[in-house]
Amino acid sequence: MSSSGIDRRRALSLAGLALVGSATAADAQGRNPAPPSAAKSDDAGPEPARLPSDVTTHHAIDLPGRTLRFDATAGVIRLTGESNAPRADLAFIAYQLPGAERVRRPVTFAFNGGPGFSSAWLNIGAVGPWRIPLGGDAAGPSSSPEPMANAETWLDFTDLVFIDPAGTGYSRVLARDEARRRLWSVAGDIESLAVAIRRWLDRFDRDVSPKYLLGESYGGFRVPRLARELAANQGTGISGMVLISPALDLGGRSSAFDPFYHVTRLPSMAAAARAAKGPVTRADLADVERYAATDYLLDVTRGERDADAVARRSARVAEFTSLDPVLVRRYHGLISNTVFLHELDRARNRVGSIYDATITSADPFPLDTLSSTPDPVLEGLKAPVSSAMVEIYRTRLNWRPDSDYRLQNAAVNHQWDYDTGLWNAPQSMSAMRTTLALDPRASALIVHGLFDLITPYFGTQLLLDQVPESDVAVRMRLSVHSGGHMFYTNDASRAALRDEVARLFAGS
Repeated sequence: MSSSGIDRRRALSLAGLALVGSATAADAQGRNPAPPSAAKSDDAGPEPARLPSDVTTHHAIDLPGRTLRFDATAGVIRLTGESNAPRADLAFIAYQLPGAERVRRPVTFAFNGGPGFSSAWLNIGAVGPWRIPLGGDAAGPSSSPEPMANAETWLDFTDLVFIDPAGTGYSRVLARDEARRRLWSVAGDIESLAVAIRRWLDRFDRDVSPKYLLGESYGGFRVPRLARELAANQGTGISGMVLISPALDLGGRSSAFDPFYHVTRLPSMAAAARAAKGPVTRADLADVERYAATDYLLDVTRGERDADAVARRSARVAEFTSLDPVLVRRYHGLISNTVFLHELDRARNRVGSIYDATITSADPFPLDTLSSTPDPVLEGLKAPVSSAMVEIYRTRLNWRPDSDYRLQNAAVNHQWDYDTGLWNAPQSMSAMRTTLALDPRASALIVHGLFDLITPYFGTQLLLDQVPESDVAVRMRLSVHSGGHMFYTNDASRAALRDEVARLFAGS
C-alpha cells in the first residue's frame, strides 16, 4: 500500500488525543501493556472483583487571583444488559463545587478518543483542576508526571465529569461474546455512554442542571451522536457541545482515490512549514486554503496522465510546503503525511509528529527514506500522562483499584466495529445539525489546531460549508488555534480555549 494509503487507514482507525496511535501491543499505554489477544481472556472464567465504591475527597487549589475549593468523586457506574447481566464497569472522576445551585450550575461530560483512549488527556492536559506540562520538543517519556494546579481549569464555570469508555482507564468490560462486541462499536459505544451519563445525573441529583458535552478527536465524533441519543432515548437535553479536533466524518477515505485527503491537509502542512520562520495564524493561510479548495482540487481530479496538471500542482505544493521541488514532483504534488513529516526537517534528521507537525524528534533510522518511528507527541507523552493519572487516583482521590490503568487499550482500537455498510460510512454532521435544529438554545463550538495532520481543521471547514445559511449554521462555530491535535498543550491556546468556552456557557 502507498504511504498515503497507510495514512488514510491509520486516520480511520484513529482519530486520536486523543487519538489514534500505532496499533501495537506496546501502545496499550506504557503501563503493564497487554497484547490485543489478551482481550479474549475475559471471555472465560469468573467475573472480576468489582471496582471500589465511590470515594469523595475535598480540595482547595491556589490559582491566579483566586482559591478554588471543590469536591472530587472517583467511582464507577455499572452497566447491565438483559436479565440484569453485567456488561461493564465504567470509571469516572467528577469535580463539583460544593453548595452550588443545581438549577444554574452546568455540568460537562468529557471524553477522549481513539477509540481506545481514556479521558486522561482532557482531564490533566486542558480542563481539570490539575495538569502536567505537555508541550514542546522537550516532552518525553521521562517528563515529570507531577500534577500541578491548572490555572485554565473550567471548574470556575462548570462542574466536570470525566468518563472512561469500556476497556480504558480503570473501566472494565464484563460482558462476553456479542454483548462485548456491542460495547466496542459505534452504536454500542454511544448507547453505553449515554446510559452512564443519565445514571450519573440520577445518582448525583443533577437532572435539572444545564448539561454540556466535551469530546476530543473520536470523542468529538461521539459528542453529536451522544446529544441525539440522550435526548431521544434517555430523556436528557444538552445545552451545548464542545468538539476539540473532531473527526466528524469517517467516510470518504479511499486508498484508490481520495482527493480530499490532500486538499484538507495542505493548509496544515503549509502552516507547519511557515511556523519554522515565525508565528502563524489562520489568517496567514488564506492563500493556501483558497488554492486547496479550487485549483488544487481541480488539478488533483484531472488525474495522473495530465502532465500540465501534475506540473502545476507540484510547483504550488512545493512552494507552500517548503519541500524540495524535485521530491514533490516525484510524488506528483500529492504529499502524504508520512512523506511530509520525514522531509520537512530532513536536514537535521528529525521527524515530525502527525499530531503536531511542528514538534519533532530525532529520527532513529535516518538512512531509511521513510522510517517507521514512534510519534514524538503520542509516544512521548503516554508515560507521564499515565503516571500522573495513577498519582491523582491514589494520592489525591484515594481511589485504588487493584488493576492496571490503561491510558490506551490497543485491543479496543483493533476490534472496533465502525458499523459501516457500503453506503453508510460513519459521520456525525447529521446528528449535530439535527440536534441544533431541534433546540434553538443549543450551540456547538468546534476547535482545531493549525498543525494537526490527523483531523485537519480545513476538513471541518469544508463540512461546515455544506450547511446552508440558517439559524443552525450560525450556532456551529469553528475556531482555530496555534498548535496541533492537542493544541491546548500550548499555554496561550489553552487559555484562549477556556475563554471561548466560558463565553459559550455564558450564552454569548
